[in-house]
Amino acid sequence: MKLYPILFVIGSILSFYSCSDKSAYRSDAFQIYPDKVIQGSFEAGAKSPVEMYSTYKSDFRAPVAKKIDFKFSINGGDNERYPGEDHHAVLVPRDEKMISLLYKFGAPDPAGAADAPAGGSPYLEKDVNFTVRADMRHVLSDFEKQGYFVTATGRKIMKTDFKGVFIAGNTPPLSWEFDGLGQRKESELHDPDGDGIYEIILHFKQFREADTPQDDTLHWELHEDISAYPSYSSPQVLVDALYNKALEEMVQDIREDGAFMAGKKWPGVWTRDISYSILLSLAMINPGAARKSLMAKVKNDRIIQDTGTGGSWPVSTDRMTWAMAAWEVYKVTGDGEWLEYIWRVIGNSAADDLETAFNPQTGLFYGESSFLDWREQTYPEWMDPKDIYQSHSLGTNAVHYETYRILARMAAMLGEDASIYEKTAALVKNAINEKLWSGKDHYYGQYLYGRNYLSLSSRSETLGETLCTLFEIAGPERRDMIFRNVPVTDYGPPCVYPQTPGIPPYHNDAVWPFVAAYWTWAAARAGNEKAVEYGLASIYRAAALFMTNKENLVASTGDYMGTEINSDRQLWSVAGNLATVYRVFFGMKFKPDSLRFEPFIPESYGGKKHLSNFSYRQAKLDITVEGFGSGVSEFLLDGKRLQRPAIPGDLSGKHTIRIRMNREHKTQSEIRLVENRFAPETPRVSRDGSGLHWQKCNNTTHYLIFKNGNFLKETTDTLFTISDIPECAEYQVMAVGGDGAESFLSEPIPFTPERSVILLDASQGQKAVMQTGERPGKDDYLELTRRQNTRMEFMVEIDKSGAYSLDCYYANGSGPINTNNRCAIRTVLIDGKRIGKIIMAQRGTDKWDDWGYSNSLHCRLSAGKHTISLVFSDSDINMNGEVNTARLKHLRLSCL
Repeated sequence: MKLYPILFVIGSILSFYSCSDKSAYRSDAFQIYPDKVIQGSFEAGAKSPVEMYSTYKSDFRAPVAKKIDFKFSINGGDNERYPGEDHHAVLVPRDEKMISLLYKFGAPDPAGAADAPAGGSPYLEKDVNFTVRADMRHVLSDFEKQGYFVTATGRKIMKTDFKGVFIAGNTPPLSWEFDGLGQRKESELHDPDGDGIYEIILHFKQFREADTPQDDTLHWELHEDISAYPSYSSPQVLVDALYNKALEEMVQDIREDGAFMAGKKWPGVWTRDISYSILLSLAMINPGAARKSLMAKVKNDRIIQDTGTGGSWPVSTDRMTWAMAAWEVYKVTGDGEWLEYIWRVIGNSAADDLETAFNPQTGLFYGESSFLDWREQTYPEWMDPKDIYQSHSLGTNAVHYETYRILARMAAMLGEDASIYEKTAALVKNAINEKLWSGKDHYYGQYLYGRNYLSLSSRSETLGETLCTLFEIAGPERRDMIFRNVPVTDYGPPCVYPQTPGIPPYHNDAVWPFVAAYWTWAAARAGNEKAVEYGLASIYRAAALFMTNKENLVASTGDYMGTEINSDRQLWSVAGNLATVYRVFFGMKFKPDSLRFEPFIPESYGGKKHLSNFSYRQAKLDITVEGFGSGVSEFLLDGKRLQRPAIPGDLSGKHTIRIRMNREHKTQSEIRLVENRFAPETPRVSRDGSGLHWQKCNNTTHYLIFKNGNFLKETTDTLFTISDIPECAEYQVMAVGGDGAESFLSEPIPFTPERSVILLDASQGQKAVMQTGERPGKDDYLELTRRQNTRMEFMVEIDKSGAYSLDCYYANGSGPINTNNRCAIRTVLIDGKRIGKIIMAQRGTDKWDDWGYSNSLHCRLSAGKHTISLVFSDSDINMNGEVNTARLKHLRLSCL
């Protein structure tokens, strides 16, 4: 163990022995005390600020699925393909042997790799040994021919650096933990006969269980040197120990290149992970690593959207979290060169988003819910990537709003015109409050969704709710409503509520500690003491019992086992734990020219809190907060009383700050603690002649019928007859449970007269502007690439003036639905006037025969002839930059 300053140790010992038995939080599920956590028969506690124990033991036991996901690795790095592009296999005998098909390194699965035999259980009936084979012949050939191999992601691996082939995966004994993979011999494949085909025999157990120490006790002592970071002490020794544990895990999450990794299992730097972490706390204690991490997510002076549905951007548009983090680094450091750099990067990225991801008709940005990037976890099954693109989600729009506020502030500081940014910010804020606020629920809905007509989902989305509070989108009255009405469950605020049935926990039925940290920070801003106590308890319980800052936990059980993927020392969970001290107890609020203190101390966490060795620009601060409350009664800088609890940005040298709290809180703070609840399943609706038909949904009392996004009728039947067929309309059905929980709306069913739909064959556009001289083949489609068919024009004659919807029938097999960056984008003009973007998202790796419609664009057309142009422009460049490909069969014009 490292040696620590004597005063720190003495203060810590005094804090430890001053702990009382009075609980800081108590519920039926668990209790938090100044020195320990109690949950049933389990206990976790702090022996000192640098030593902890836990008796927690997960009782998780679940059958293992026969289908497994895995990935090969050279030298132990995550370098075979892009994140999410995994291999798949089924643990069943092939030719009476448990030997896999041959998987080529860097290539998609061989045909039939994930095909399971008909019938039988999807789970293992017994333990099995399974041989996995990797074809490395092309890799070894390139090593010999040119001395290196270039991976599918463009990374060059030198022959001289080749150490071996390894395997990672989702089912034990496999793990997605790439950190240290190259040193784990049990994960290494071998090629004993030298034919270039590597093999490994893996033992899969019938049941998956939690690993626990043999003595059933987890133990932690501080080993990393954290003396360069601020030291913290308080009467709550448990918090002190968790703070030091978080600092140690932060140090362990710094890569060799000086950037932050996402967690123990995730060595990469991901835009949203790093950005949310930096904003929570990392900017203020390690701005150098924060800056290094942010710069790793920039390409061509634009922010990288590295993960997301349907080929990344613009289906996912929350890369602008980078702007919030970069601005926070500037406010912490005051670095003028950094300000000019991020002004350029954020400005370029925002300009692209305004072109491609902004809907001027709604005043909102398109795109997937921020951080909730596993489509099936938080969206209805019928929504594919194009549906997700044209949705308007709460958290993502809050991020865009804050981005334009930041741009306006930077513009003013740099002498640039801020008006366009101020105008856009105002548009987005007003639209969020007008279109995403649920008057019946008294909080914001998760998103607007649908196809030609959008409806508000009544589900709450915790991160988005908190961002609306922190960014002052919600006014004081709505801010208070949010924390009184958003449903929260025993073990923390769930990502969304209610849950979706049949979907395993990850974002669904899950609590993420970093989301709980944003909840707690925002609750302090809102002045809700009960919400702050609840948020702190959620974070501290999990970190203490699990003895690490886990990525997530199951909302229903509070256990870290049972989610789809989990990791120790997850960076944003680490940052969230630290934020409880910096953002809540000390209330640090950084401004471009000052540091303001707005502490919020629940009475149960009262007493003297001391933070020393805190660096702020050119100053070194020793800070003490005394008492409890939501307001500052006295603020002393070097013994001198100041009128405002703030220090200037040009302060330098060593200084002491003493803050005395007002010992007061709002008397009516409350939260809505509920049982974790699952919504009814989403109705599967089909057209039945002149009406709609659907199967009865379980746990449902009645159904609601919607027409064009508006409520039409309530019924207990599963059949609905439509009387006015000639009218152009869309219909949807919602199931409602006995407890009032609502399902998602069903997939929209269009009722459009045949004469009101016009199909424009792709060959018509090609004839107008031939790019390659090629004619459509027998499959009757045109190839759209960055260089081929870059401008297509279609002539159409409209019989009747009115509103129309335009979309494209396309295929894009450039990547999987859930990741990669090859979404195809094109600009649409009608009679030379730009009307929007057509988004042809990825539909599956090499699935060029999987056809579907793009997003729809709305326009008004007069009777007569019109020219529709489909153009590849500079603003259509995606995150990949080079591959921007789709196959086009036709355009479709439909009446609205």
